[in-house]
Amino acid sequence: MVTPSKRIVNLIGAACCAGMLAFALYSQHVLLLDPCPLCILQRIAVIALGMTLLAAAIHGPQRIASYIYAALSTLLASLGVAVAGWHVHLQNLPADEVPSCGPGLEYMLENFPLKDALSMVLKGSGECAEVSWRFLGLTMPTWVVVSMVCLAAVAVWNNLRRTIINY
Repeated sequence: MVTPSKRIVNLIGAACCAGMLAFALYSQHVLLLDPCPLCILQRIAVIALGMTLLAAAIHGPQRIASYIYAALSTLLASLGVAVAGWHVHLQNLPADEVPSCGPGLEYMLENFPLKDALSMVLKGSGECAEVSWRFLGLTMPTWVVVSMVCLAAVAVWNNLRRTIINY
C-alpha cells in the first residue's frame, strides 16, 4: 500500500478545515443559526489550522520545517479544542449557572481594549450555552473538538513521518 505524499495529506487536512468553515457558514446563513462569540473564536482557530496545513501542502517541508508545521498545527488545534471545550462546558451547565447574555463580539471589539474583549468572550454568555443543533447527539462545538483532535493527530503524524516517496 502506498501512502499519499505529505503534500496530499496536508492538502486534505486543509480541505477538511475548509469544509468545517463552509458548514459553519451554511449553518449561519441557511439554517439561520447565529454564531456566538465562542463560535467565532472556533472559526478563527479552524481557519488558522487550515492555512497552516495549506502552507505545508504548498511548501512541502523537509526536516526542521516539518517539525515546525507539526508544532504549529498542534498549537492551533489545541487552542481550538480549548475554546470549543469551554463552549461544551457552558452548554452543559445547569440552567441556574448559565452566565447572562452579553454584548456581541463586534460591539466588544469596538468598545473595549482587545485584552478586555477577549476576557469577556472567553467567560462566555447565555447565548453560548444554547444548544440549537445536534448531529448524532453531539453539539457543534463537540464536533469541533473531535475534528480538531483528529486533524492535529493527522498533521503531527503526516509532517513527522519519513517518506520514501519524493515530492
